[in-house]
This record gives sequence, C-alpha cells and structure tokens, in this order.
Amino acid sequence: MSTGLPCDPTELRSLFLFEKLDDAQIDWLCRDGRIVLLEPGRVYREGDPATCFYVLLDGELRLTRLSRGDEIETVRSHQRGAYSGAWSAYVGDRVEQNYDASMYVTVPSRFFVLDASTFAGMMREWFPMAVHLLEGLFFGSRNTRQILDQRERLLALGSLSAGLTHELNNPAAAAVRATESLRERIAGQRHKLAMIAKGKFEASALESLVRLQEEAAAQVAKAPTLTPIEESDREDALSDWFDDHGIDGGWSLAPTFVQAGIDEDWLERVVSTLEGAGEGTFEGAIRWLNYTVETELLMNEIGDSTKRISTLVDAAKQYSQMDRAPFQVVDVHGLLDSTLVMLARKIGDGIEVVKEYDRTLPELPCYAAELNQVWTNLIDNAVAAMQGAGTLTVRTYRENDCAVVEIADTGPGVPEEIRSRIFEPFFTTKPVGEGTGLGLDISFRIVANKHRGDIRVKSQPGDTRFIVRLPLEPPERDGTPEGDTNPERSEA
Repeated sequence: MSTGLPCDPTELRSLFLFEKLDDAQIDWLCRDGRIVLLEPGRVYREGDPATCFYVLLDGELRLTRLSRGDEIETVRSHQRGAYSGAWSAYVGDRVEQNYDASMYVTVPSRFFVLDASTFAGMMREWFPMAVHLLEGLFFGSRNTRQILDQRERLLALGSLSAGLTHELNNPAAAAVRATESLRERIAGQRHKLAMIAKGKFEASALESLVRLQEEAAAQVAKAPTLTPIEESDREDALSDWFDDHGIDGGWSLAPTFVQAGIDEDWLERVVSTLEGAGEGTFEGAIRWLNYTVETELLMNEIGDSTKRISTLVDAAKQYSQMDRAPFQVVDVHGLLDSTLVMLARKIGDGIEVVKEYDRTLPELPCYAAELNQVWTNLIDNAVAAMQGAGTLTVRTYRENDCAVVEIADTGPGVPEEIRSRIFEPFFTTKPVGEGTGLGLDISFRIVANKHRGDIRVKSQPGDTRFIVRLPLEPPERDGTPEGDTNPERSEA
C-alpha cells in the first residue's frame, strides 16, 4: 500500500459523492483525508472493526459477504466514486462498528480514504437533517426486526407450551385414574384375603397360593405383546375355562389375566394347589389373584405415566437449556430429541418420525437453546408442508469438519421460483396472519452468523431437505477472524 499521494480537489469534485460540496468543504476533505494506492488483495474482512471509509478513484473493487459458510461476491465495480467501508460510522458507538462485508481490489487501485471518526464528523456537520433521517431509518428498522423476532419466539413458545401442557396432562390424568383404581383393588384384595384365611385348607396350600401370587405379579412384566385377534381368542378361551370351573362372570376376569400373559395351563396349577379346599375358596383365590394382577398392571401404568412426565420435563429443560450456559458443548442428538418431544402433539399421529442418527458424531460446540429454535422452525415447516400425513426424517452425519443435520419431509416441495427467497425476512407462503416470514430468516442468522455454519434447501416433490452444517470447532468468540495473513490488508 502506498500513502502520501497528492490529493487533487478537482478530482474529488468530479466524484458524484462530493460534486455539490463548496470549495471549503473540498479543501477540508483533502486536508483530513488521504489518497492511497492499494495492490490486489484483501483490504478488510467482514466482521473486522470498521476503521475507514473508502471511495474508489480508479481501479476495481469487489465486495463479498459470508453466506452459508461461503464467501459470495455481491459487488464488483470499477465505477469512480464507488464507496464502501465504515459508512454507518455516523451512528456512533450505539451500534457495533464492524465492516459488514469484505473488500478486495482486483488491480492496483487508488482510493480516497477517510478515517471512520472523520467521516462521522463530516456527516454530522454537513448533513444534520440527513443524519437524523438515516438514524431514524437505521434504528427503526433494527427495532422492528427485534420486536418481530421476539414475537416469533413468543408465538413458538406459546405453541410449545400448549403442546407440552397437553402432553403432560395425559400421563398425569392416567396416573390419577390408576391410583384411584389401585386403591379399590387393594381394598378388594384385603377383603378376599380375609375370606381365604377363613377357608379350610392346609397351611402348605396357602403358602403355595402365595407363591402363585408372586409368580402372577412377576408374569405381568413378561407378558407377550398380542395382536387384537390373538387377544380376543385368548379371552374367549379363558372365559370358557372360568365357566367350566364354576366361576361366575369369568368374562370380566379374562381380559386382566390375558393382559398379564396368564393362560389355562397356569390356572390349572391354581386348581391343583387348592385341591380339597373348602367350598368357595377356589373362586375367592382366583379373584384374589385377579386383584394381584390388576394391582401390578395399575402400578405399571402409574410407573409409565410418571416416567412419561419425567421424560417430558427433562425434554423441556433440555429444549429450553434451563440453568445451563448459553454456549456449551453438547450432543446434538439430545437437542433434536428434546425438540421432537416438545413438538410431538403438533407432529401428530399421521406423520411417521424416522431418526437416522450418526452416533459417532463428536459433541458440538454451540448455543444450544438457539439451535433448538432452528430445529423447531424447520420441523414446524416440514409438518405444515405435509398437512398431517407423511414421513419426517431427522438425519445426522459428519461432513469434513462439520456436523450435518437434515430435516426432510415428504410434502409437495418448495417451488423453484421461490426457493431463492425462502430465507428472506418477511417472505412467507402462508396465508396472511398465519406466518411472519421470519422463521427461516431467524434460523439462517442463528446458523450462519452465530455459528459460522450454513443452511440450505434441496427440494423436489416428495423430498424436501433442509441441510444445516455446523462446524465441529468452536466459533471464534473474540471477534478476531482466523487466518488473516494477507500482507496487503490495509488498516489505513
């Protein structure tokens, strides 16, 4: 980079930016600015502190932006007067003053350069009304985006809370019902036990009956899973067996014993155990065993219900990252699973969820709660696209130094003519009032800006995949880009 080149007031006045300035202002620019000659290479990098405002005098510049992990050229110009750099310096320290793009020169190029502070002072002194209007536009736009972002998050949270309440209510209600039924069964069991105790049979027979009770309780845990037809056939067979052995209402007992995996052969052991016992003792023993089996089944139901509640609470804590640091190293599958649990009600029974996880993936350094918002947005869109029926596939794998998460659906697909716009803020295909158009924009910013990853879509009818790539190395958190070894970089 060459500096100290002469500043020609006539040359500055020939630029459209400065053509309306008076002589004193042009002289001020020449005095406080400078002319530099830059060799081909990078001048500054996106994200670096914005220290200078550049105006092209001759040569060529190109601007790039990071998009989905790639550096994309947005501008290439040899137009005299093209400007870039610290253009928002007039806002001052109320916003983070970093370059919003990277600038390169492709051929030896001359620039007029102002320090950011000098440019800010010039704007405020010469264009106070313009600065006032620009500030209003700048902050108004940013505040609007923040309000809508917050609303999008609250809407998602409200929907998830409603779903979670519903999911928690089902096992909680089941546990309450089972507890009431259990109280009745235990009372009945005590009554039958008193009747059996009055029966006339040997102590050894009673001991054998107690052993059968323990076996019946253990049998519940080993009960096979039956098809509806198999279940019906076994209930009919047991009902007949009860009728043959003089037990009234055997049809009402049969379903419980079938559910526990108890068949006629097992009940014949009860017959042999109580052989010679007093009248009515056999039926009392059968009903006592029935209470035993029902008690075990009800306790299993309570156990399953409370376990489901615990699972949902754990999923909610995992999803919200409650009591956890914002940035952490986590198993991405735990994040995906918790999101699927939270969205279970919205997904519904008509959509099959397929998990294709690569369990060899190392843990991921990330902002976990924010990634959960990404998964929520992508899964929610996939479910909406399938309209209640289809297959949702959540797939993970490694690609070079990135963990890849795919959310795939079997919906109609994203039309090619709008595919390039789906990550734009406020763009939505949903009816008015049903979508803000910020879900994918928020997801993109979380993945690309906060994690230095990328998100893209591949779509055809019956196979739409949103592909998220996340670096397995932690994103830099000190604001200093890595690997800046370009000797031509100007900090002018």
